[in-house]
Amino acid sequence: MTDPNTSAFILDFGLIYDELNFTYNDSSDFIVNPATQPCDHLSIPDAVSVVVAVFYVLIFLLAIPGNLVVGLVIGLSKQPLPPSDLYLLHLAVADILLAVTLPFWATSVTKGWVFGDAMCKIVTVFQELSFYSSILFLTCISMDRYMVIVRAMETRKANRQRVSWAVCAAVWAVGALLSLPGLLNSAYLSETSQQTTCREQYDPGSADVWRLVTRILRHTLGFLVPLAVMLLCYGVTVRRLLRIRGGFQRQRAMRVIVFVVVAFLLCWTPYHLAVMVDTFFRAKIVPYRCPARMAVDQAMFGTQSLGLLHSCVNPVLYAFVGEKFRKRLGQLARKMGLLERTSVARSSRSSLSSEITSTFM
Repeated sequence: MTDPNTSAFILDFGLIYDELNFTYNDSSDFIVNPATQPCDHLSIPDAVSVVVAVFYVLIFLLAIPGNLVVGLVIGLSKQPLPPSDLYLLHLAVADILLAVTLPFWATSVTKGWVFGDAMCKIVTVFQELSFYSSILFLTCISMDRYMVIVRAMETRKANRQRVSWAVCAAVWAVGALLSLPGLLNSAYLSETSQQTTCREQYDPGSADVWRLVTRILRHTLGFLVPLAVMLLCYGVTVRRLLRIRGGFQRQRAMRVIVFVVVAFLLCWTPYHLAVMVDTFFRAKIVPYRCPARMAVDQAMFGTQSLGLLHSCVNPVLYAFVGEKFRKRLGQLARKMGLLERTSVARSSRSSLSSEITSTFM
């Protein structure tokens, strides 16, 4: 038999529960703290998506022919390739590898990822491999030019061709190793956009650690260290050229150096700064605020396209500006019957001026 006092207690507790339930279901008395809410997913207007997709396709159409011409002109040379030409050849291959991924990303921007999980991993690895290898080859070119101009005597004694092939193999190996995190990318349905997307998807328990490690590698080996080496090598090289009586040849050599550094900075600095700020947010070094996070997401989306544009600039800076390349291109065109054969006047140059010309022009 039930105790009356117990029944009264149960009845009173039920009334209390109903009161509590009524109170907390009243949305007018509940104030949400914005700082505890997740940020909205970056939404891209359809018009912007179309513009970005067209931009990717244009980069693809410009980068493929330009880098193919560079590869053909350098690769078909009958003479042994000096290190600078060898690095330029591999740089063209890396840029072509990046350009091949652009149609996939152009489609993804407008329609979502429609190529499956395996292609998501492959395309991401190709993009990362090209990203690291192209910047490392740029660094190798700056170091080779430093050796040729500043340390000419030591360069003549070294077996530069054998060393350059070993350096190329090392660059591709390092690039392949650093691109392995791209295998963690997966194609999955986004809950916010309701579109299949190809992006990094880490285990929730270790996502912050993985993302921080990959970001540190990207910032250091993909930007800061190469930039420091390029600035140091080109800075010393320019100072050396200022002491040489070269007139017009010296000015052209210095102009190419300035173009190289400025193009690298203009194309990649905005993207890396945006990614660094995003890393600070994710590592909680900078306070978490949704408006700022959304602004950073937009900045990363926009500046990434500027970085991809660098694959089109490289053939112009390292090849089409150079007199030696144009001479080779003309010879190849005449050999293929695209141009009429004309006599080419040759002028004598001093040994040091010849080194400068073959390296920069």
